[in-house]
Amino acid sequence: MTRTQLEIAMVCDEIKELLLRKNANYGDSAISPSRIFSKASAVEQILVRIDDKLSRISRGAGLLATDEDVIDDLIGYLVLLKIAQKREGWDGTDIEPPPTACVAGMTGHGGDELLRLHVAGDRFA
Repeated sequence: MTRTQLEIAMVCDEIKELLLRKNANYGDSAISPSRIFSKASAVEQILVRIDDKLSRISRGAGLLATDEDVIDDLIGYLVLLKIAQKREGWDGTDIEPPPTACVAGMTGHGGDELLRLHVAGDRFA
């Protein structure tokens, strides 16, 4: 792999770990919202979160340069948007997670690793 390819894999792994950690902490609130006040779809609610984040960026000069979390949050929301769109059948392929999903990726140690994620309903176990 080239240096750039390794860096791409490393950054993607960091985003994946961020999303998995937030999902463990907060549950599936982005993909399966509780809909107490808003009846909007998960896709619409994620789009609102992205709009809010972009609005804060546009009002805060230099925010992107000083806060890497903003970039990670936006990337995370875009990943969640892709998942929500697929679940709602936006691309014509309503997906059901397989019993076991295999994900090939890079570890933080620079070596290839095959991760087996056991899917229990909507949650990773």
